[in-house]
Amino acid sequence: MDERQLRILRELGELGSVSAVAEALHVTPSAISQQLRLLQRSIPVPLTERAGRRVVLTDAGHALAGAAIEVETALARARHTITDFAEQPDGKVSMAAFHSAGSAFFPLMLRVFAGPDRPRLTLADEDVAQDRFPALTRDYDLVLAHRLDHGPPWPRTVAATTLLHEPLDIALPVGHPLASRPQLSPQDVADQPWITVHDGFPLMATIEAIAGVANRRLDIVHRINEFAVVAEAVAAGGGLALMPRWTTRVHPDVILRPLSGVHARRRIDVLHRPERTARKAVRTVLAELHRAAAAIRGRDPGGRPGDAGTRALS
Repeated sequence: MDERQLRILRELGELGSVSAVAEALHVTPSAISQQLRLLQRSIPVPLTERAGRRVVLTDAGHALAGAAIEVETALARARHTITDFAEQPDGKVSMAAFHSAGSAFFPLMLRVFAGPDRPRLTLADEDVAQDRFPALTRDYDLVLAHRLDHGPPWPRTVAATTLLHEPLDIALPVGHPLASRPQLSPQDVADQPWITVHDGFPLMATIEAIAGVANRRLDIVHRINEFAVVAEAVAAGGGLALMPRWTTRVHPDVILRPLSGVHARRRIDVLHRPERTARKAVRTVLAELHRAAAAIRGRDPGGRPGDAGTRALS
């Protein structure tokens, strides 16, 4: 039995004829009769009987029609509960981000949603390889993920929008001989020691592109995923690194130079399962993520006094 069949049974008990039920529900009498037959198949005792030319309920039919009222009441209450839940402005919203995105976005989001009647954020760091981000949407309402422009697209099972299209710059220690140049080419940096991310992470594709354009294998001496740690290693002279321009923190002993000759940008996308945005709280957080991205993109990356064109790590 299903909700529609129970409603027909209830209406038959109240209206007294199949034709009256059909008129009330805006369907044909034959459609009503078919649903009654389908309902009867699942019930071991007769629900209807003939009374002259009319079909009326038996005692069992009246009993089930009474139960149908309780079923409809419970379903209506459930629908209202779901509607209220979906429209809650202060509902809980879970969000995950890889480290540099979390460092840039989390503080902004926490400040925005600090007041009453606002979504309640629960935040987590998830620094995983690109192909593992979509699976995180099972556990979180929103997932900040990274990929390169020429990387594989996200699967169609998740919805994705781009928050930032962020340049990747060469990070050098202050005082490095290459720091005096306004931009650097793959040939300029190919003979330097390098600090890179682990295999499977998007930035490695750009590292490989640098090596390809320079026609030589790079000397990778350290593999560190956390950009704050990378910045410390660069500042200490451990090597050059690719660093995002907007979403990493300022380090006083590191500068950034734009890279020419290769496409050096990454996308920061927000992923979610389509049904998650049925909730008002999730839609509110998603809209605020786009506003936060505009603020991050508009930041002045700064620089060293008297050194035009130098970008401090930001």
